[in-house]
Parts: sequence; C-alpha cells; structure tokens
Amino acid sequence: MSSDGFHVHGPHDHAVEHAVEHANHADHGDSMTNQIAMFTAVLATVGALFSYMGGLTQANSTIAKNDAAIQKTAASDQWNFYQSKSTKQALAELARDLAPADKKETYQAKVERYEKEKNEIKAKAEALEAKSEQFEEQSEADMHQHHRWAQATTVLQVAIALAAIALLTRKRWLEYAMFGTAGLGVVVGVAALMHL
Repeated sequence: MSSDGFHVHGPHDHAVEHAVEHANHADHGDSMTNQIAMFTAVLATVGALFSYMGGLTQANSTIAKNDAAIQKTAASDQWNFYQSKSTKQALAELARDLAPADKKETYQAKVERYEKEKNEIKAKAEALEAKSEQFEEQSEADMHQHHRWAQATTVLQVAIALAAIALLTRKRWLEYAMFGTAGLGVVVGVAALMHL
C-alpha cells in the first residue's frame, strides 16, 4: 500500500511481476496469467481505496474522541462552578439564619440568586456532558468502521498473495481460492461502507 508518496513492494509483488514476465515470454495466449494479472491490478486498486477509507475513519474517530474530551472538560468546569455557587448559597443561608431580622431579606435574595445561577450552570453542564457522550458514541462507531475497512484491506492483500502463488504454481484451485478470498474482501468492504 502507498504511504507518504512512496510505494513499498511486498514479496508477492515481485513474484507476480516475475510470473507475468516469464509467462509472456513462454506463452502470450495464456489466459490464466492475463486473467490473474488483471484481477490483481483491480484488487490492488480496491485495496488502496479500502486502505484510504480505513485511515479516514481512524482519523475521524480520533477527532471525535478529542471533541468528547474537550466537552467533558468543559462540563467538569461547569460542575466546579456549580459547586462554588452551592457553597456560596450555603453561606448565604447560614448568614440569613444568623442575621438580624432587618438583614434577612438581603441574604434571602442572595440565596435565591445563587439557586437560579446553579440551575443555569447545571443545565449547561448536563448539555456539555450530553455532547461529550455523543462524540464518544461517534468515535466508537468510526473506530468500528475503521476495523471493518482494515479487515477488508487485509483480506484483499491475502487474495493478492494467493494470486502470486497461483501464477507461480499454475494451480487452478489457488485461482479459485483467490477469487473467493477477493469476494470475501469486497463483502467486508461493503459491510464497512454500510456501517455494519
């Protein structure tokens, strides 16, 4: 697979190239060689697309996880602010209870103000926690999809390796195994596309 602008050849790539070269010199009409060579090129292209989608979903999962952490931190800040208001309210209630009659109304107003502020802060904190949970769920869904793309890519790579072995050994059953494995890889890729 390609990464950062260069291509790393696996051992099976050289085997396929070698088999194709020798097959072309030996028999230009060999349909098995041509069929497998074309199929391998298609598999490599589809595998590259699956690999890209796997990387994309992994990046999206990481971004969602980061957003969840940011929202959770903001919610924690709000809960700390809520606790601060609760402490101030408790002190205002104590002051109200200990104050002379002419000052009780002033402290009661503070108690009511702190109660109102606490309710607003609580609503913000709960909304931030809900957003954090949504981002966590999105991160999990993206990571699940990433695993599906990675599985599809791996199965296609196995099919390409089977193609190389089929070309070298000229065994028809290996060609069928290659087609079956490639079909499985495509099915797993469709499952990834459908978020299954």
